[in-house]
Amino acid sequence: MQVNVLYFAWVRERIGHGSETVETSAATVADLMAELVAKGPEYEAAFADKSALRAALDQTLVDMDAPLGSAREVAFFPPMTGG
Repeated sequence: MQVNVLYFAWVRERIGHGSETVETSAATVADLMAELVAKGPEYEAAFADKSALRAALDQTLVDMDAPLGSAREVAFFPPMTGG
């Protein structure tokens, strides 16, 4: 399945780009993250502290164990703060 992956804030900075389309066989967001980490050191750095990351499927916040299902977009970003 193809999915558009978006990276925000320091996740984007560590990876070096804001989005990409990936071919994945991942069943969950966590599985997708593991596939991305295997792509290289920049991904390892971005996903090193999984507790400092949030994810959204098709613009809906989800837990890392959420199934990808038929999602077209997965976004990774640090926790949001108010202000």
